[in-house]
Amino acid sequence: MNAGLPPVAADVVAAAVESLTARLRKKLDAAIESYAALPVAVADGVLRVRCGEDAEVALTPGPSGAVTDAGQAVCSCLLAPRCLHRAAVLGACPVAGPDTIAEPAPAPEDPEQDAVPAASPEAAAPSGPGTPDAPEEPPAPTGPTRAQIAAATALWAAAAAVLAAGVPAAGAVPQAELLRAAHTARLSGLHRAEAAALRVVRGLRAARARHDGHRLADLVANVRELLLVTGRLAARDPDPALIGTARRSYRPGGGLRVHGVCREPVITATGYGGVVTHLVSEDGRWFSVADVKPGGPARARGAGTASVALGSGTLDHARLSRGGLLISGATLSPDGRLGSGKGVRATPAAGLSWTSGVLAALFARPLTEAVAARLAATAGTDPERAERSARELIGCDVVLVGAVGEHLLARELTAGGPEGDGPLIRLTPASSHPDLAHTANFRRLASRPGLRLRVIGRLDPDRAATLRPLAVGPVPDTGATLRLPAEWEGHADLGYDRIEGAHFPPADVLPLAGRLDGVPPDPLAQAPLWRLRRLVEVAVSGGRRAVAEPARDGDRSGGGAALRRGGFRAAAALSAALTAEADRRTRDVFGRTAEADPDRYARAWLAAAVYLSGTERALVQATWEHAEAHA
Repeated sequence: MNAGLPPVAADVVAAAVESLTARLRKKLDAAIESYAALPVAVADGVLRVRCGEDAEVALTPGPSGAVTDAGQAVCSCLLAPRCLHRAAVLGACPVAGPDTIAEPAPAPEDPEQDAVPAASPEAAAPSGPGTPDAPEEPPAPTGPTRAQIAAATALWAAAAAVLAAGVPAAGAVPQAELLRAAHTARLSGLHRAEAAALRVVRGLRAARARHDGHRLADLVANVRELLLVTGRLAARDPDPALIGTARRSYRPGGGLRVHGVCREPVITATGYGGVVTHLVSEDGRWFSVADVKPGGPARARGAGTASVALGSGTLDHARLSRGGLLISGATLSPDGRLGSGKGVRATPAAGLSWTSGVLAALFARPLTEAVAARLAATAGTDPERAERSARELIGCDVVLVGAVGEHLLARELTAGGPEGDGPLIRLTPASSHPDLAHTANFRRLASRPGLRLRVIGRLDPDRAATLRPLAVGPVPDTGATLRLPAEWEGHADLGYDRIEGAHFPPADVLPLAGRLDGVPPDPLAQAPLWRLRRLVEVAVSGGRRAVAEPARDGDRSGGGAALRRGGFRAAAALSAALTAEADRRTRDVFGRTAEADPDRYARAWLAAAVYLSGTERALVQATWEHAEAHA
């Protein structure tokens, strides 16, 4: 993928690949890799890529900045538009998201003819004069329409084919089939399924290109989400959450008064850098102002004191994180980002300290209660909503106990309880990038056991009882806490502000830290579930053939036995079922090996992946409950 190229709508890419001959399709992956490295010339809003002596592809993005029509991509060669150059350049472009494409006008439908109601026992109940009157109840939710069922079925089939192929074989052609099915799902109004399919395609491209920011766990989660949603829709599940909602870039938010909480530096693997300033409104809702652009670590450092692109521009992010804003005509994104449109008016206002008003309330809720609310998502929850919930910041007061490896161990200071007897938690740097101050600040804090801290951080949903602090401040009514400069106004942003020795109390002021009887257990790391996790991940990264190997060697590695000994009998059964299905081969009447059924294999993989996700989430929740029980 070439970041200098504009995003392209899924149907445009799919149509370009579908128009190629079988001979050209075999050359497509190599051509995409080659053209992605070519320079892009920009003139008068047209982006041009020279693909050879007699071939130049011109892209003319629309007002949204994306190529949304086939006519906006033109090649000068004689085979155009069914040429390899055009298809390869479009394949090297990023995939456009739903928010950059105008929503299609819904086709008129006859609800009585098209809707497929969910089956219910009451539907077959007798009725008539002899039937007693029953209290009137609201109508049961209808299931997806026939068009939506057909779209979900096609998307399931495309996703199952990608899963069976694995990352090495999931090149441009299988991706195009997935994009075509995603576009059909979009036209049918299946917004959640479409979004999952686009994430899978982006993940496949990142994996094949070996991008530094690629995480196999994210691709596995997106494939699981896509198969789970489309499978349930194809089975006529009436849950409206499976349909999802159309993404809107920003919506009107009216008037707001927000108070700064902290700044968070952002450095991405794709070369972007900047800052996000987190804010809280008077009614306790979280908002943010983001300034992330190409530039990497250098821009992330400078953006911390850059002007806020909101209102008059007289306020920088450092002051906003310690001040406030009065906003009229606010616009909000689904994840709470504040927009900076022409109609937005913002006036700087006095901020609040962490010990007063709505900011003090952030630290009043017990930590285990706040964590439980953020980990409450179930397997069928929209992953974007679940991620937003898990990423919402949490406040707590802690006393540092010691350091183990990259962790700081701390106990929560509970209101009304004995000091230092709260739940034991792990604190981990939000970023280990050497250009940021997180790691240096953690080293300073690790040298002060017994220090009391007020912490704002983010839950790590994949680790046992772990928080990633973004900012710290002094705990009120104690001398054994930080002594920050007045200009910091009560807190230090760990990614920007550097805590020095003068900011700590004298050593004789710090009371002895509570006794630590060894490192707290991590059931997620100690459980043999890694064997099932590896199998689930190998299925995505290596394909069906890689999963079939354990079935052929008779489980010599002892993975199934280890899972059963650890009490995970369901995991052992699911692992065995997945490997057996991967190795299943049928033969036709002439004795030749027939093509394996990707549908059965996808269902076996999905069962294992859903079980694994739910079990790991339960183990993480258990670590927080264990921390509270042993407080």
